[in-house]
Amino acid sequence: MIWEVFRQEKAKDYHTHVGNVHAPDAELAKQYAQIMHARRKPANSLWVVPKEEIETVHADDPGTEMGGTTQKQYRWATNYNTDETFAEEIEASQREQEEAERDLAEADN
Repeated sequence: MIWEVFRQEKAKDYHTHVGNVHAPDAELAKQYAQIMHARRKPANSLWVVPKEEIETVHADDPGTEMGGTTQKQYRWATNYNTDETFAEEIEASQREQEEAERDLAEADN
C-alpha cells in the first residue's frame, strides 16, 4: 500500500508533500516516514495518509469555482436594508456633530 507523507518543519509552517512510503499498515507507514523524511532534518510533525484516501479537485472540472468568486457584498453599506428611523437617527447625529463643531469654532474666535 502507498502512503503519502506531508512534513511540517516548524510549528507554524504549512505541511508540504515530501514523498511517499510503501507499507502494509499505518503503524509501519509512520515508522518508514520518520526514517525517510525526518531522520536527517528534524520535523515538527508528519502526516501519513493512504494514497487512495486523497481526493483531488481540478480547476477545469465542471462546477468547480476556484479563486476570485467570493462574494464580498457585505463590505458595502448599500447592501444592507435599514428602516427610515435609522436613517433619521444618522441625519440627526450628523446635525448634532455639525452644530458642535460650529459652537467650538465660535468659542475659539
